[in-house]
Amino acid sequence: MDFFFQFPVWIQATFKGLAVILVIFPLAGACSLAERKVSAWMQGRPGPNRAIVPWFAWVPVLGPFLQRLGVFHLMADGAKFLFKEEPVPGHVNKFYFIIAPAVALIPALSTVVVVPFGAWFNAAGQLVPLVLANVDIGIIGVFAVSSLGVYSLILAGWASNSKYPFLGGVRASAQLISYELSMTLSVLPVFLLVNAPGGRGTLSLVDVVAMQSGPSGWHGAWGALLMPISALIFLIALFAETNRQPFDMPESEADLVGGFHTEYGAFKWSLFFVAEYAHMIIGSGVFTLLFLGGWNPLPWVPLATLSGWLGITGLPVVVALLSLAIFLGKIIALLFLFMWVRWTVPRFRYDQVMKLGWQKLLPLAIGNLIFYALAIAFFQTRT
Repeated sequence: MDFFFQFPVWIQATFKGLAVILVIFPLAGACSLAERKVSAWMQGRPGPNRAIVPWFAWVPVLGPFLQRLGVFHLMADGAKFLFKEEPVPGHVNKFYFIIAPAVALIPALSTVVVVPFGAWFNAAGQLVPLVLANVDIGIIGVFAVSSLGVYSLILAGWASNSKYPFLGGVRASAQLISYELSMTLSVLPVFLLVNAPGGRGTLSLVDVVAMQSGPSGWHGAWGALLMPISALIFLIALFAETNRQPFDMPESEADLVGGFHTEYGAFKWSLFFVAEYAHMIIGSGVFTLLFLGGWNPLPWVPLATLSGWLGITGLPVVVALLSLAIFLGKIIALLFLFMWVRWTVPRFRYDQVMKLGWQKLLPLAIGNLIFYALAIAFFQTRT
């Protein structure tokens, strides 16, 4: 599997960029289909099951199955957003109005570069992560780049020259500041535990998974078992950072019509929601790496142990596919949680969102950090 790294750097970069686009866009489309299917299931009504390509209707079993699955709705949506007329209102600031959807998409596609999504074992038995850029500052890269996505909402709201989109942009910036602090504080205990005194300092997400890859003791426990409050704070902040209900203040159709994207339509409108689902996917992946063991199947059952049980340790491609399947399974479960909450929990008021962020979540995150800093220092001095 090392042959890829023998290509020139520009060829590697091209293939990596194409891989990100060809993976994230279909996954975002599948999430939009799953959103409708999950909402239909939650509300006890039919989901998308009508559209079908005419010649598929002639296939006896496969055609009706794919129709009820809603696959053709995904194809129809993609074609509709791509070819639908895109009027640009005369009152908007056209330059910023047009680039805002692209600004939303760039951070969503960039953060995936530093997120490992699987692993395999080389000839020496060493674990090699599947990641586009294995850097020691992985979590800093995720936070730094993903937080830039709010600029697209601010640009869209301001450039629309309309009061409802402008209020949506203001809400987006306030919400991001409120919950970014709590999210950052919630992951600090994890890296305090990873970085033992005298060891090599690292912020790599691969090292976080390695900490959860032991066969016994706290070294093999998932982060959610060791630090449940950190996991809860991160998950709540993740809902707010991705503007998902009950934190969808920037769009809030009940009082802002559509919020920051009120004036948008067709392909530009769809880019905002591709970016939203991409942030959900990447956020779920980071949560999995920090608190759910990454590609390890169970607590105290690492990938190496499972590979040994199955007798596939010497088959790197099979191990890589297995680790990828485990990782994606956890992401799918978290995406279902996002959709489950959206269709069961009512939207917060804006003052409730601010109160939860500043008066509840932030003090809890600070107290959690102090507790684990003292606890980790106590146990490390005793050992």
